[in-house]
Amino acid sequence: MKPLDCYHCGEPAPGNPAITLVLDGDVRHFCCQGCKAVCETIRAEGLDGFYQFRTEPAVTPRQLTGSELDRIRELDHPLVQKSFVSPVKSGREATLLISDITCAACIWLLENHMAKQPGVISFSVNHSTQRARLVWNPEQARLSDLLIAIHELGYRARPYQADEAERALKAEHRSALIRLAVAGIGSFQTMMLAFPLYFELVSELSPEFVSFFRWFSLLVATPVVLYSARPFFTNALRDLRSRHLTMDVPVATAIGLAYVASVWVTVFGGEEVYFESVCMFTFFLQLGRYIEMQARYRAGLTGNALAGFQPMVASRVRGNESEVVPSHELAAGDVIRVRPGETLPADGVIVSGHSTLNEAALTGEYLPETRNPGDEVHAGSVNGENPLEVEVRRAGAQTRLSGILRILDRVQAEKPPVALMADRIAGVFVSRVLILTPVIWAGWWLAGADNAFDITLSVLVVTCPCALSLATPTAITSATMRLRKLGLLPTRGHTLESLNTIDTVVFDKTGTLTRGELSLVGTRVFGSFSREQCLEIAASLEKHSEHPVARVFHNLRGNSARNVQNHLGGGLSGELDGQKFCIGHRDFVEASAGRPPPASDDHRGMEIWLASDSQWLARFTLDDEPRPEAREAVQLLQQAGLRTILLSGDRSGHVTQIAQTLGIDEAIGQASPEDKLRVLERLGEQGRRIMMVGDGLNDLPSMAGAGVSVAMGSAADLTQLKADAVLLSGQLTQLAEALKTAQRTRRIIRQNMAWALGYNLCALPLAAAGLVPPWLAAIGMSISSLVVVLNAMRLGRTPKRPESPAPAVGAEVTS
Repeated sequence: MKPLDCYHCGEPAPGNPAITLVLDGDVRHFCCQGCKAVCETIRAEGLDGFYQFRTEPAVTPRQLTGSELDRIRELDHPLVQKSFVSPVKSGREATLLISDITCAACIWLLENHMAKQPGVISFSVNHSTQRARLVWNPEQARLSDLLIAIHELGYRARPYQADEAERALKAEHRSALIRLAVAGIGSFQTMMLAFPLYFELVSELSPEFVSFFRWFSLLVATPVVLYSARPFFTNALRDLRSRHLTMDVPVATAIGLAYVASVWVTVFGGEEVYFESVCMFTFFLQLGRYIEMQARYRAGLTGNALAGFQPMVASRVRGNESEVVPSHELAAGDVIRVRPGETLPADGVIVSGHSTLNEAALTGEYLPETRNPGDEVHAGSVNGENPLEVEVRRAGAQTRLSGILRILDRVQAEKPPVALMADRIAGVFVSRVLILTPVIWAGWWLAGADNAFDITLSVLVVTCPCALSLATPTAITSATMRLRKLGLLPTRGHTLESLNTIDTVVFDKTGTLTRGELSLVGTRVFGSFSREQCLEIAASLEKHSEHPVARVFHNLRGNSARNVQNHLGGGLSGELDGQKFCIGHRDFVEASAGRPPPASDDHRGMEIWLASDSQWLARFTLDDEPRPEAREAVQLLQQAGLRTILLSGDRSGHVTQIAQTLGIDEAIGQASPEDKLRVLERLGEQGRRIMMVGDGLNDLPSMAGAGVSVAMGSAADLTQLKADAVLLSGQLTQLAEALKTAQRTRRIIRQNMAWALGYNLCALPLAAAGLVPPWLAAIGMSISSLVVVLNAMRLGRTPKRPESPAPAVGAEVTS
């Protein structure tokens, strides 16, 4: 007697005595106590729908050994969690890699099972990458307990590592390539045999040769159906069980019907076989999916390309020696040595060394940037010419690069409304085609047509909504890749669509349109000293102060002043070459000089005065300068038909002056965060669709009130977290390019949707009229999908770099 199969995993269940469980009045057999325990857990949690939805048997659960349990418990250690766990507002977030997932029902089971575990805030699994995002409250549950809960279902969970994911992606890519090759070889061989018969190039073939050609075609087509086309059958079965129709249902129906009918004719005799149509249909469809897969991988949405920038080891400095340690063992305060050509493993501050860093992984900007002691650097940057020593500030999952990876994962998991609409249209289309197809067959069969099956097969093939399903996601993937190259990181699924609606851009001033730091913009000389001498004297005095104003002069050449005194709230005084000098605010210098200052006209910025014990020497003007590219960015936005507004909390006079310098349409100053929100609400009432660009915490209320909020790459972490996009490169000119990309994306999605719908609506009556043979239907459907994919991939082309940056805005030097 043949042993029964296990209800849970499908393996033989020959137990004696039998391991059984009564479910809904039926006796279910199990191969082991583990499978029975998992089934009882699933039933107890009300998740027995898993057995209805699954398309593949579940894996056999395995009891954890003592050493495996110890390794899982080790993941509770804070030092171990540094590499894959990060703090979030509601608790902690971990990125996991889940093994042994066989179908979509496994994900459904895992997500629902984990939702019932204490302490779990959210748990989601990405089907294509098998990566899971777990957010939990560490005060209510340990991470190891949650991982054990996953193991109890028969799945394995471990911390996500980029190299393991990369190997999995390469395996998927290799498998897809082999499936495509098998289908391609089968198509060429079967078409070679069918071509002479189609066009009667070989006449008076004996029945033996016809039978031989058919059997040989069956031999060639069978591995194509069983191997290359297998994903279509498994996906279609999953869709039917979950009552969610996708394009795999008509694809699998067409391939299955054509193959079974051809086998019947080959074995029992008949008029036509369709082996060449089956192989060509599978080949062209796999080709379209392979190209779409390539586009998805090049976009880097899985994050492996970025994760590869983060090295696994680091050289930690201990006294006069260094040691190689795993990157995740680095802690704040450690000093690491980074040699030329190496990649920074953590975020930190340079303590010694001068070099250039390529920060393309973070900002999308390919030109190296010079970095000096005291400058902040980030993991993923590649060191250029000279060795650096860096004090670690953040490592592991807390680095800026890891944050970007988490954002990319979130964007990938979110489906924008236009993609959901395309899915709904495809589902409705599939259901209508499945209803219409048997009607068409019945009509032709009742009419006595000999080719009723051919026509039915052509209708199924030619109306497959592959192009419709690929129209939107491929375009959005390519557009996201392009925005990433521009240095603009979308953080929400709706960002790309929302950018299409913008007609007004509102800027904050400090740190957004300006550099966010003081600089010397003007020098006026009054005494007998030259401008260079005055600057040298000022630098000599200011070297003895760490005040933000003093730092403006730190990069200037100066001698060492003597007897320097710091007068709180006033300035500095000291001796140089036997002569006394003072520098600071006007009132302080006037009191020290003992004489009134020279008359001066109105000017912008902060005044710093310099005098000796006998005369006034100079007045320095300090200000927060506009970014070099700010004026060009404003002009590009205005040329695109957008209105620009400067909305700042600074004094109105300065805000107006900056707006005039940059050519901004409207300036509003002295605005509190509440005032900024009211301004945006008023603009919204006027029908304006707004993009707000800011960098400070005080911009959060107004950014929340905008249609699209963009945070500068230098903005506070909370500001970046709340924004819809982050301008990592800090180049304002890329905002105009991002808006153009969004508009092009909308056009290409419309083109793809129009092409996909138009093709299906035109091809359906032709196929129903018997004018399209099955092999031609396969070619037409596949070409339709390829047109959509190739059209969408145009968005991913590398953006052109500006020939030269806009000239910096500066003040004239007077004397």
